[in-house]
Amino acid sequence: MNLISFNEQQLPMRDLETIGLATGGQLLLNVDDLKALLSGRRTALLELRNLEAGNIKIKSLNAKISLTEGKDGKVDLLIHPVYRKSATPDFLDDFESEQLQKGEVANLLKITVDDKGNRTERLVEFDADTREFIVSDTEKILVPDMVNNEFLTPAQKERYRKGQEVELADQTRFAYAAADLHGIRSNKIALVASILIDGGLSYMLYKGLNALFNKPRDEKEAERLSAGYRNAVADLEDQVRRFPEQTPRSNTRNGSSR
Repeated sequence: MNLISFNEQQLPMRDLETIGLATGGQLLLNVDDLKALLSGRRTALLELRNLEAGNIKIKSLNAKISLTEGKDGKVDLLIHPVYRKSATPDFLDDFESEQLQKGEVANLLKITVDDKGNRTERLVEFDADTREFIVSDTEKILVPDMVNNEFLTPAQKERYRKGQEVELADQTRFAYAAADLHGIRSNKIALVASILIDGGLSYMLYKGLNALFNKPRDEKEAERLSAGYRNAVADLEDQVRRFPEQTPRSNTRNGSSR
């Protein structure tokens, strides 16, 4: 789950214009790519133009982009090109690396220990589009408190944090996926995730979700959305009516996007 991490006013428009993703102060991104960008995720593959790195100039390049907050507080643009050869994290062995690259597993959970003995639980995925490993600190993965108006149990939250599937009473199944455009995959085409922030609920409506990893789905069944989903959408629409000053893109109540 990713709530909005950035707002459009923070976007590095000059950089986006330079690489052909904005013109005259107007973005040339579709809704899903913009939502991914503002949520701190990666976009889908995009055609970037006129890139420069030192003395190297590239007329056109397919890559994903994302945002990060720099040390000076400004928002920086990150470019994720398609690599010819994947750089395997040093804490993965050859077998584990091969499993991820061949798509035999969705992710791997690894424990790393630094020089001071500090242990970190990391979730490792492979982005087949860019041939890049994506490593997430599980403690920093934002876990929803509710999905489709159903509270998650501590065990379900732990499963989500570890990249495992979670199943609801309405038979909706979903899993965290940093390598996916939406940041989440499901056996349904849509769901509503909610998190408690500052005494209020913040909502994120996901539509057009991709199927669970290596699990083809019946699209007709995937389009059958539960009463819990519909109730959550109604709550979200009520929030928009009650707080018109907040943009639908941020989907937040009693809180602000940063």
